[in-house]
Amino acid sequence: EKAVNLKKDLAEMQEWMTQAEEEYLEKDFEYKSPEELENAVEEMKRAKEDVLQKEVRVKILKDNIKMLAAKVPSSGQDLATELNVVLENYQLLCNRIRGKCHTLEEVWSCWIELLQYLDLETAWLNNLEERVQMTENLPDKLDAVNDALESLESVLRHPADNRTQIRELGQTLIDGGILDDIISEKLEAFNARYEELSHLAVSRQITLEQQLQTMRETDHMLQVLQENLAELDRQLTSYLTDRVDAFQMPQEAQ
Repeated sequence: EKAVNLKKDLAEMQEWMTQAEEEYLEKDFEYKSPEELENAVEEMKRAKEDVLQKEVRVKILKDNIKMLAAKVPSSGQDLATELNVVLENYQLLCNRIRGKCHTLEEVWSCWIELLQYLDLETAWLNNLEERVQMTENLPDKLDAVNDALESLESVLRHPADNRTQIRELGQTLIDGGILDDIISEKLEAFNARYEELSHLAVSRQITLEQQLQTMRETDHMLQVLQENLAELDRQLTSYLTDRVDAFQMPQEAQ
């Protein structure tokens, strides 16, 4: 009777493993929204816990069959053969579910990391847009133009590492068919805004550099003119002080 019960327990265990495999490993999942992906991750975590909890039952079966084999070798031998099959299948199921759970957790982590990088770069784009707007309607003063140019250039020196991460993470998920529509839409919007703002910023930078160069040249010309006028004023003052006749002065002084 004990052998019959153990044989029944082995059959039930094998049936449960078959059902678990069908439910957790053979279903075709499509992750088209973050909610679907998150639910799949949580489901696989529960599946992993459920499978690992059966380890106690498997151990009890193993011990009972060993005890029976010691008492009744003929009955125990047949059960031991069936037990080996169940143990092998159970270990395979555990490994596959662990693997799938790990994969889904990695995919979820990849999605969260992508969102974080997008948030960082969006904040940078907002800052860049603000700096570009600050270059509009500047007072016609060299210091104001120079400060606006330096401020814009400091933002433009932003490293490209984050954008590289966004491209690689997004492509990895899209290639796996994970949230591909949502990610493609997000990346398209981000890239379009990045191209528009970066081109506008570089164009404004060139304009400011040209404006600054022109203002510096004008300032230099004014400085030279002021120096020449000061020298001329000194000479004229000297002529007047010495009561020099006008016709004795150089032509430009006259």
